[in-house]
Amino acid sequence: MSSLALTHARFQIIELFRIPIAVIGSAFWPAASMLAFVVPFVGDEPVYATYATASMVTFAVMSTNLFQYGIGVSEDRAQPWDPFVRTLPAGAAPRFAGRILTGLAMMAVALTPVVLIAMFFTAATLSAAEFVTAVVVTAAISIPFILMGLAIGYSLPQKAAIVVAQVLFLPLAFGGGLMSPPGGAPGFVEDLAPYLPTGGAVRLMWAAVGDYPLEFWSAASLVGWTGLFAALAVWAYRRDEGRRFG
Repeated sequence: MSSLALTHARFQIIELFRIPIAVIGSAFWPAASMLAFVVPFVGDEPVYATYATASMVTFAVMSTNLFQYGIGVSEDRAQPWDPFVRTLPAGAAPRFAGRILTGLAMMAVALTPVVLIAMFFTAATLSAAEFVTAVVVTAAISIPFILMGLAIGYSLPQKAAIVVAQVLFLPLAFGGGLMSPPGGAPGFVEDLAPYLPTGGAVRLMWAAVGDYPLEFWSAASLVGWTGLFAALAVWAYRRDEGRRFG
């Protein structure tokens, strides 16, 4: 099964890189946000630059997975190749694993410019332990957004999935407090953010890279969202399979 998953991932990555703008687009918005909002305003302040970089990492994780899975899966479902692959005896697990590996690869592409800009153009600093913790937390917070994307991709047709992903994108980023430093968002955002998946994710990132206290309710909220998105993704996949192959 691991070999099949790697095969699926390899072909999906090849397919993505055949359209370079799709790869460039995944990296553009997080990098552009770093250059437009982080470098000129807090780039010389180590603490704020570090927190802002963590916010942009969360932004990249959210946007990459939301569009990669939400739109990518719905596009694949519209292709004649998809029904054929889903009838093969290998089952859904290798294909799901391949999708996740592909998403992680695209996430690495999106995160690389953010990290490089933080290294060379800001005063952001991390110890070795904080860097390792940040890598682990980045992988962990990607899970709810992967599941959210899968739920959208398997439940909606292509045109609807594009609209839903775009509609969710900015409200989740702004409402989760990704556009402001810790404690610097408008009051209603500060009250709402811990209970949104983006707010819970960025607070874990802030705790990983600095002295920001780990908030129980925001972490519990993120776990709850993860469970909800997992249930929705499984339901959407089974519903799609029942409609097309039942």
